Amino acid sequence: MRIYLNGVEVEATENESVGTFLLKRRQQVLRKTRFNDQPRGMFCGIGVCFDCIVTIDGIANQRACITQLRDGMRIEVTS
Repeated sequence: MRIYLNGVEVEATENESVGTFLLKRRQQVLRKTRFNDQPRGMFCGIGVCFDCIVTIDGIANQRACITQLRDGMRIEVTS
């Protein structure tokens, strides 16, 4: 399946979360905090902490750890 990560087309494996996909690509920083510009990434992995929020298909603040990959998905992370 094909996914677009920050506008670049990449191959992805079916049946995994966006968070797993990003970790496998060694994408540790997914966003930066609003006020202090501190890096954030996967932390709890169960959708509670919101540290893994990314933009998916133009919709901001989606939790990467609990969102399943879909073919053609467009994911944007801050690095």
